[in-house]
Amino acid sequence: MRALLFLLPFALLAQGPPPRLVSPEVHPDRRVTLRFRAPNAAKVTLNREGGRPADLVKDDKGVWSITTEALAPDMYGYSFNADGVSLIDPGNPSMKPNLLSTTSMFHVPSPDASLLWETRDVPRGTVHHHFFRSAICQDQRDFFVYTPPGYDPKAKTKYPVLYLLHGFSDDASGWTSVGQAHVILDNLIAQGKAKPMLVVMTLGYGTLEVLQNRTMGKKSFDLFGESLLKEVIPTVEKTYRASTNRAQRALAGLSMGGAETLVVGLNHLETFSQLGAFSSGGIPGDFAQTFPNLTAKANDQLKLLWIACGKDDRLIDANNKFVAFLKERNVKHEYVVTEGAHTWLVWRRSLSTLAPQLFR
Repeated sequence: MRALLFLLPFALLAQGPPPRLVSPEVHPDRRVTLRFRAPNAAKVTLNREGGRPADLVKDDKGVWSITTEALAPDMYGYSFNADGVSLIDPGNPSMKPNLLSTTSMFHVPSPDASLLWETRDVPRGTVHHHFFRSAICQDQRDFFVYTPPGYDPKAKTKYPVLYLLHGFSDDASGWTSVGQAHVILDNLIAQGKAKPMLVVMTLGYGTLEVLQNRTMGKKSFDLFGESLLKEVIPTVEKTYRASTNRAQRALAGLSMGGAETLVVGLNHLETFSQLGAFSSGGIPGDFAQTFPNLTAKANDQLKLLWIACGKDDRLIDANNKFVAFLKERNVKHEYVVTEGAHTWLVWRRSLSTLAPQLFR
C-alpha cells in the first residue's frame, strides 16, 4: 500500500499537463470560439463588449466553451465569469488593460484590413512614452506622444497637436493599447484624409482618489485641467515641434475624457480652437455654473465643437441635455448620434470621424 501511495504522484506527473486550449479561435465565417478550463466550476459566463452575457457549456473534460454568432469585424474586449469571479482568458495574451477591470481582447479581422484601426502596409509613426512628477497633482504620472510618419525633430516644420483623453478607469495608454489611435492616424494620413499631427495622450485624473471612490468630482477636474495647461502642454511644446498657435491645438476625449474636454476646453478657448467629446458624462455641477461665460461669442473662437454618442449609451440623456444647453446659449456645434453603446467599438469610430475634420 505504501508503495502504491509513493508511486501515485509519479503516475500523475507522467500524465503531463492538460493540453493547451485554443482560445480565442476566430473562424473564417467571423464566428469566435472561446474556451475556459474550470472542471470544478458550476457556471461560467462570457461577458463580451457589445454583447449580452452568455453561458458557456462544459464538456466531460471540464472545458467550458461557447461559439458566438458571426461578428462584425472589430476588436472586442471580453472576460469570463466563473461562479461569480471575473477572470481573463488564460490562453489569450492579448489584453485590454484597465485600472479597475482588465479583460482579454480578440480581433475579428476585416477583408483587406479595411478598418482604420487595423495595421496596414503604410508609413508608420512613433509613440513616445514620457514620465514626470506633477507638482500640481502631487504624484508621478505619464503621457504618450504620437509623432506622424516623417517627423523630424530637427526640421523647422511645426505640427498641429491633438490632446486626446481617455475614459474613467483607463490609464494614459488607453488610446494606444485599446483605441489604436496611432494606427488610425497612420492610416488616415497615408490616405491623405488627415493632416500630419502630434497626438498627446496624458493621464486624465486630477487625483487618483477618484479610482477608489469610483466617482469624479470638481477637484479632479480642476487639478487635471491645471496640470494639462501648465505642465503637459508646455512640456510638449518645449520637447516637440508643436505649434503654439491655438488654431493648431485641439482637445478631445471619451466618457470622462469627453467631459474634461468640454469643461477644460470651453473654459479655455484662448488655448483650444477645436473640441471633440465622445460619450461624455460626469460634468460637475450644473451647466450654468460650470460654463458661466459660455455664450454665442464663443462661436468666434470655436472652429469645431463636435459631440458624439451612441444611441444605446447609458449617457445619451446626459449628452442630449448638454446639447440642449448649447442650443439655449446659441453655441454652434455638431451633434452626431451613432449606433452602439458605451464601448470602444464606438470610440474608435468617433476618432476616425473627428480626426479628418481637425486643422482644416
